[in-house]
Amino acid sequence: MTTELYRVESTHPIVGPLITGFNNTALYMADRAMAVVLAAKSHTLPTGNEIRVVHIPSGEVVFRKTNDLDESALEF
Repeated sequence: MTTELYRVESTHPIVGPLITGFNNTALYMADRAMAVVLAAKSHTLPTGNEIRVVHIPSGEVVFRKTNDLDESALEF
């Protein structure tokens, strides 16, 4: 039985300091607070696309953000 009740999702790959792997468009978590923190600290590639946290049993979107990060800030 799975205990993952929240899905962090986007139509584009989600990247950030708390995420490992590539091309993740959905990540599953058991804890709502951790799912929201992960979504808040992340962004999409290309930037500017929406990231949502969905409560899986109900389908309710409990958090959403559209990243307004300037792509030039990603250049090192």
